[in-house]
Amino acid sequence: MTTGGWITMLLSVGFVTTLFLFCIARVLRGPREDPEHHLAHIEPVEEDEADQR
Repeated sequence: MTTGGWITMLLSVGFVTTLFLFCIARVLRGPREDPEHHLAHIEPVEEDEADQR
């Protein structure tokens, strides 16, 4: 394999390995306790709009 091939392979494998480790670390760390970052939000229903929903 040529030098360019080795460089390309090492960069590719290094990037994928780094991305994999980053994703595993994010999953194992768990959710943030920041109240501003929610996956879902339920808005309160006004009394006059309750029948429309």
